Amino acid sequence: MTRFNLALLSGILLITSCGNNSSTTNEAKAPALKEENVNVDADGISMHCYVAFDMNSSTRRPAVLVVPEWWGVNDYVKMRARKLAELGYIAMAVDVYGNGKVADNPDTAGKYVSEFYKDPKSLKRRLDAAIATIKNYPQTDTNKIAAIGYCFGGGVVINAARVGTDLKGVVSFHGDLIGFPPEKNLMKAKILVCQGMDDQFVTQKEVNEFKQQMDSVGADYTIKEYPGATHSFTNPDATEMGKKFNMPIAYNAAADSASWNDMKAFFDKIFK
Repeated sequence: MTRFNLALLSGILLITSCGNNSSTTNEAKAPALKEENVNVDADGISMHCYVAFDMNSSTRRPAVLVVPEWWGVNDYVKMRARKLAELGYIAMAVDVYGNGKVADNPDTAGKYVSEFYKDPKSLKRRLDAAIATIKNYPQTDTNKIAAIGYCFGGGVVINAARVGTDLKGVVSFHGDLIGFPPEKNLMKAKILVCQGMDDQFVTQKEVNEFKQQMDSVGADYTIKEYPGATHSFTNPDATEMGKKFNMPIAYNAAADSASWNDMKAFFDKIFK
């Protein structure tokens, strides 16, 4: 073997050995997700929430509450919490129904949602309890907490912003836009609305009404609209559910990806 080849081989071995030694590399470790269930007592119920965060990070990080569609805390919303954890947040999927209730059909889901018509402010009490719980985690930067929501959950987080819930910002994905009258002196959370342009449940008329409401109190909000996207466009199961229950909902991969990226940019802004 020539002197050149010996030198080359030595260099390769050196590089390989350094690459296998975690103490000599600056490469970030892949996320090691910790997932756990936590019960949060609030409003006379026990909310069976789900928390995810990266154990490889020792720093405090922003927290994001995830409020589900009207189906409740199912596998889909847990997946979203895990994705947020992979991005570096600590995430909690919030069981606003309580007792871990989930629905697999619109009739049951509608029954669960209707309970909040009797006492709409109960949702704020439950979110406040979830916020207090996530603040107790040593991984949480208690000054940086946001919430996202899907469909029913989108309406929940927007209403939370309207009545002054302690959040830096909220993101609604294909959520209800008309709810409590916004309270100018209470609103402090920034708002991002991710809306499908072909949504038959949340019409353009409601989008315009929402804009008027927000403008009337000087709210800090942004609306992103995605062409060709219907209601529930972020949920890969939406197309099948739409066919099964004859609902105008469908998954839209392009809008799902775009809205997730819009959320990430929004968080980069509010958490900086």
